[in-house]
Amino acid sequence: MAKTADYNLGPFTFPRGWLMVARATDVTTGPTAIRMFGRDLVLYRGESGRVVLLDAYCPHMQAHLAAEQTSGAAARRIEGDSIRCPYHSWRFGPDGKCDHIPYFDGPIPPAAKLRAWPAEERFGCIFAWHDPEGGAPDHDLPDLPEWDDPQWMTGDYDDLGTLDVHPQEILDNLVDTRHFGPIHGQKLAYFDSVFDGVVGRQVSGGGHETMTSEDGVLNVDAFYTGPGILIARYSGETDAVQIICHTPREDGVTQVWHGITTRALHMPATPADAELRSQYHAGGLAAFSQDFAIWRTKAPAFAILRLPTDGPFHRSRAWYKQFYNPRAEAATHQARANGVHHTSGMNPAPGLVAAE
Repeated sequence: MAKTADYNLGPFTFPRGWLMVARATDVTTGPTAIRMFGRDLVLYRGESGRVVLLDAYCPHMQAHLAAEQTSGAAARRIEGDSIRCPYHSWRFGPDGKCDHIPYFDGPIPPAAKLRAWPAEERFGCIFAWHDPEGGAPDHDLPDLPEWDDPQWMTGDYDDLGTLDVHPQEILDNLVDTRHFGPIHGQKLAYFDSVFDGVVGRQVSGGGHETMTSEDGVLNVDAFYTGPGILIARYSGETDAVQIICHTPREDGVTQVWHGITTRALHMPATPADAELRSQYHAGGLAAFSQDFAIWRTKAPAFAILRLPTDGPFHRSRAWYKQFYNPRAEAATHQARANGVHHTSGMNPAPGLVAAE
């Protein structure tokens, strides 16, 4: 299993950034055990509706806060936005600090605290801020106004489970111009790669069997915000947005989710609109599954024997390193990638001027 150190990405095992940890529909008022970033965590929804993410093990005697409590006389686990340990009922607030011990009236020890992770609920996902340096978020989550627009039809995300591959292999797809034909059966009309700070973008267009516009071209604007959130906007028979999120569960093991929302052609939406969304969802998932088949079986590409007609892998890998190095060095890594980069032998995207 290839790990971060094998790719020479930087000193951090897991990247800095907002990363998906669960579907919003998976979070209830009962504690849920999850594992991300090589750590055991507990996730729950407080009585206010707030999503709380804490380290899993009580500092008292290391009980897992999501462990089953089978006693019929068991106390309520979630109180307000706080959670009680199932072992001795110590209570921890959403800030991770113990705020009540039922059998002790003295001052609560300062060490009675858990790491609390910044967590946000957006467009049907739960995102956590991960930073090996322990800093506050240095960029925002991407906007997805379509999710809350009544004309857009949403659905639950596909939990695709884990891949025994490092997320670097998934990220390479962003600039991989030449895999569209062999893997997806798509003939590209144009393709460009654009990097700007924490955003990495692919602007492309080409023929597609089901999701094309009247001129036979599926126009795509796909962009990463940070290391693991990809939003792709499609303009074809109708407008669609595909959301793909991937998060390292362990070093070299990646959890992946997939979702899609489409713009209804009628208001109110009709059964035909629902069917069109289903077709887009099935098509997007099928295309993504074609990539999965490669990732599951390929050897790790620590170095790429890159041709100038391949796509700017060297730019995307330089861009990706910013998330595995101290934030003070981020601008240096960004400078190695920022700009518009054409792929040799491909038509450029309309309106984009190359940096090289």
